[in-house]
Amino acid sequence: MIETLTRIPVAHYLNLKERAGYSIKIDDKEIALFRITTGEVYALENRSPHPKGGVLSEGLVSGAYVYCPVYDWKISLADGKVQAPDEGRVQTFQVEIKEDIVFIVL
Repeated sequence: MIETLTRIPVAHYLNLKERAGYSIKIDDKEIALFRITTGEVYALENRSPHPKGGVLSEGLVSGAYVYCPVYDWKISLADGKVQAPDEGRVQTFQVEIKEDIVFIVL
């Protein structure tokens, strides 16, 4: 069976401020969007992987990383990996930009 991917429009690129997080919801998934200073946009699960969670869209963005606002865990925006010495991973989502529209691919 071939799985069909769906492109869901979620934001206008120019409305995303650099180094700021935005929370969006698609069905039951809460997703954090980030535009970094190089212009790239990343999307990942909007919850830190530690037991108490943490809303990542409220975290500090530095380079291609976001810092959990609860425990200050450093998480890669590119692959969702928590950086050592901490451990864990958050789900990432494919992002496409076409004609100033940011799409999440599910």
